[in-house]
Amino acid sequence: MTIAHIEPTPFTPAAWRAWVWPTILVTSWFVIYWNLQPVTDALMCWIPLNPHSHLFNALAFLVFELPKVLLLLALITFVAGVVQTFFTPEKTRALLAGRRAGVGNVMAAMLGIVTPFCSCSAIPLFIGFLTAGVPLGVTFSFLVAAPMVNEVALVLLFGLFGWKIALFYLVMGLAVAMTSGWVIGRLNAREWVEPWVFDMPVAATGDEAQRWQARFAAGWQGMRSIVLKVAPYILIGVGLGAAIHGYVPQDFMVGLMGKDHWWSVPAAVLIGVPMYSNAAGMVPILQALVAKGAAIGSALAFMMAVTALSLPEFLILRKVMKVKLIVIFASVVAVGIMLVGYVFNAVIH
Repeated sequence: MTIAHIEPTPFTPAAWRAWVWPTILVTSWFVIYWNLQPVTDALMCWIPLNPHSHLFNALAFLVFELPKVLLLLALITFVAGVVQTFFTPEKTRALLAGRRAGVGNVMAAMLGIVTPFCSCSAIPLFIGFLTAGVPLGVTFSFLVAAPMVNEVALVLLFGLFGWKIALFYLVMGLAVAMTSGWVIGRLNAREWVEPWVFDMPVAATGDEAQRWQARFAAGWQGMRSIVLKVAPYILIGVGLGAAIHGYVPQDFMVGLMGKDHWWSVPAAVLIGVPMYSNAAGMVPILQALVAKGAAIGSALAFMMAVTALSLPEFLILRKVMKVKLIVIFASVVAVGIMLVGYVFNAVIH
């Protein structure tokens, strides 16, 4: 989704009126969110099931987590839609073009948090960055950070695990993105990009002046578009999380992704690569895995592999880069993700 760049405007009376409905709705959101637990607990009391049964536990997880994740997603995508009026892909290219290695990798990874990105937009973004003069390594820092360390993942992690886990994930995810891009940049890998990519014309940068009404309209539009697109993944993710929470034995998850096995982190990465989902769909699964005894580092490595190393994304990127570069990209990012998993397992208890 591409949103036109909007210049800042002064707070006129009309601009202040534009804040009325967003303020009311956000206030209502907080009231609903903070009362969600008692409401769902009361609802489950009416369910004619044994409260100690596997089905009851799975259903309780589903009834609470599904609206919780959707509420978190709706709020953050609205805010992100407003923020993205300042950070369009065109503006991002302009900021990164000509940046030297190091500084460019840091900027690209940071911008990946607030710039819209999904696997379907991998090719146009990749082409647009390179044709605008953004170095290859800097481009890869952005491609790693955007799907893995985006605002949806951070807010959901904060809501489900607390600020410490979310902050640590942010720091380590950005480190993986910066380091991966820097390493690929040092390899001078432009020859492994398909030649036709560099012949594409550079897109013009939008510069449309609007008021706050337009910013909020962009937020609503982004929220509707993303929630509708992501909702099936969330439903599947929460459903799988509920099944894990209710039916998977704790000893099994400890044996597969526990701290006691050195191979649990690499195994989690390998299991995640063939899969495809986004952060919103993976966080509920992550929560269920950890609740069943999986080490937080192993579970996070699994989540990162699914979002940043998915096989479908590699198939899409094959159209713009050669197999050798895809293998290098996957190998560098996989090593970084495994290091993150080991660090989390060592630090978080």
